[in-house]
Amino acid sequence: MRPRQALPALFLGAVAIGVSGCDDLKSPAHKTNVAAAVPATSSTPAMPVTPAPDTTSVAPNPTTPDAPTVPTTPAATSAMAQSIEAAQVSNDKPVAAKPSPLLIRVEVLLDRAHFSPGVIDGRPGGNLNNALAAYRRVHGMNDGGPLDAQTLSAMTAEDKGAVTQSYAIAPEDEAGPFIGALPVGIEAQSKLPALGYTDPVQALAAKFHMSEGLLKALNPDVDFTKSGTSIVVVQAGMAPLPSSVAKLEVDKAANQVRALDGGGKVLAAFPATVGSTERPAPSGEWAVKAVAPNPDYTYDPKKLTFGPSSKGVMTVKPGPNNPVGSTWIALTKETYGIHGTPDPAKVGKTASHGCVRLTNWDAAALGKAVKKGTPVVFVGETTKG
Repeated sequence: MRPRQALPALFLGAVAIGVSGCDDLKSPAHKTNVAAAVPATSSTPAMPVTPAPDTTSVAPNPTTPDAPTVPTTPAATSAMAQSIEAAQVSNDKPVAAKPSPLLIRVEVLLDRAHFSPGVIDGRPGGNLNNALAAYRRVHGMNDGGPLDAQTLSAMTAEDKGAVTQSYAIAPEDEAGPFIGALPVGIEAQSKLPALGYTDPVQALAAKFHMSEGLLKALNPDVDFTKSGTSIVVVQAGMAPLPSSVAKLEVDKAANQVRALDGGGKVLAAFPATVGSTERPAPSGEWAVKAVAPNPDYTYDPKKLTFGPSSKGVMTVKPGPNNPVGSTWIALTKETYGIHGTPDPAKVGKTASHGCVRLTNWDAAALGKAVKKGTPVVFVGETTKG
């Protein structure tokens, strides 16, 4: 499979490459093209393209972000929003509400502190537990056990910003183009001109790192297709990482990717799907080779051991619902990378074919924070089948 730069955000031309092994993409070769990288078949001839530029360059690493750490947008005023803002840990009453105002608050605070819980949905789970554990370790607290008042107090001492906000649906939120129901399978997806969002609900949920269920729960009976409509959303983490990323650590056992500074301090932690027992992720130390935003995805049965091999080579166009999402971080381990996903709710909960899946927003944030040569160390053992 191959990523190709569809939009000229970082690179000036298209990148096209081949792959084998992983379910995802292979890192781009220096100044390659489709004809050199993907052999033509009788059913799918190679597509001629302009030779690609050097794709080993990536976006500059943000070392002094201008964005404020604490959002300043006023909190929303609905009853649900007020309950989220006021939620506290109770030692004698378990979290029962679904979605839980307390867990929504905690997930947003973690997301803004760069300890991503994945999709913000107000529900307990492994991704939230791992994010809490990573946050506690960095802050010198016991990293085990349930959420407690000490952890919430530490979070709110660092981040006093409102957790919710009122947002007016903008014309660009409705601009699309939307694809409707996502077709099932590579063959059907390869027939679309782009893999955009299915509808405004999916687009708005992703914009604020929320589940579609939580977006609807916060806005019952709202028509999400009308520009100007005021809705309640969370104030998710939008600021870049606070300092230079010196190393990435991919934890196969914990299903987590951690970004470290030069002193070994964890700057960010992201929930991840890391390979499977059948097609495990690599081991040892590798490095970032290149970053490609908006990659396409090419299925080549000559290089893969799964999928509809009788259909020949098929390419899925870029977009957030592309099989590898909206960002591809190529590794020096041939055919492997870190990338986004069209289904963020499954990150950390299902297996992959060897590569490392993040939510689209986490993959984008990480892609902007690394550079060519950033070490990527795989640790632990894969536990998912």
